Amino acid sequence: MQPRNMSMSGVVDLAAVKAAQEAKAKAEQARAEAARQGGGGGAVSPASLVIDVDEAGFERDVLQRSTEVPVVIDFWAEWCEPCKQLSPVLERLAIEYNGRFVLAKIDVDANQMLMQQFGIQGIPAVFAVVAGQALPLFQGAAGEAQIRGTLDQLVQVAEQRFGLTGLTVDPDAAGPDAAPAVAPEIPAGPYDALLEAAVRALDAGDLAGAVQAYKNVLSDDPANSEAKLGLAQAELLQRVQHADPQQVRKDAAEKPGDVAAQIAAADLDLVGGHVEDAFGRLIEAVRRAAGDDRDAVRLRLLELFEVVGADDPRVTTARRALARALF
Repeated sequence: MQPRNMSMSGVVDLAAVKAAQEAKAKAEQARAEAARQGGGGGAVSPASLVIDVDEAGFERDVLQRSTEVPVVIDFWAEWCEPCKQLSPVLERLAIEYNGRFVLAKIDVDANQMLMQQFGIQGIPAVFAVVAGQALPLFQGAAGEAQIRGTLDQLVQVAEQRFGLTGLTVDPDAAGPDAAPAVAPEIPAGPYDALLEAAVRALDAGDLAGAVQAYKNVLSDDPANSEAKLGLAQAELLQRVQHADPQQVRKDAAEKPGDVAAQIAAADLDLVGGHVEDAFGRLIEAVRRAAGDDRDAVRLRLLELFEVVGADDPRVTTARRALARALF
């Protein structure tokens, strides 16, 4: 029950695309099993779109439900004044979005284990779980426009990456315990086969094949976010595949002004999960370098931003530092 993959794009996970495909497959299997057992066939009432959840019911009400529909979690407490402003907005939007997500309300005072597992430092805090994948949305007070934008992104990710199209809502459906239903699934996207081929190539260790498969998607659809992320990750893995880590780090330490040495070391930093180290190394190289060398470092840094994800706060901080180094 421990949350994993706590960001849509902000955690350095070189198997993120593969994980998304696996989660999507598990969600489809869960929906098929529910249909086989006679579940998921009826509509839900609007009242069932907002539920109270505790530790005992978390697996059923959140994890299992997230294979059918995104579950937004509102961590709140009775004493929390900002919660009293935020929670009614989330409840109203859950009804307005008409089955595109379910709102699960968790009282942190009564469910402190869940609070600890999600690493929550303060409330209100809002997370989502999509196909078993936990995603942080925002913490603290937020305006309705910001909330709507976040929910729109969540719904889009759920549909495009996990095939979750939401629940069918019937205003006349019987009570909050009515069995949830899944809307008819949309047809497979035009690039699903190519993306699956890229994942299979990654599984087989064929990094060149994975790179080419992602490039095939991007040649027709340059804005395809899944292919852009997958390509950045596959190219990073390809660059470090045959590197000698000890020699790379030795060269970087002995040649601080050698742009190629610093770029190679930054790649290793990122693969090892040392995000700030990778970014800091390249920003310092930008400060020291000039001309074509400086541009080469800048471009590699932008590539690493793509791997980590534009929404990651470490990327935001590094972008500001890069701007200061350049200007």
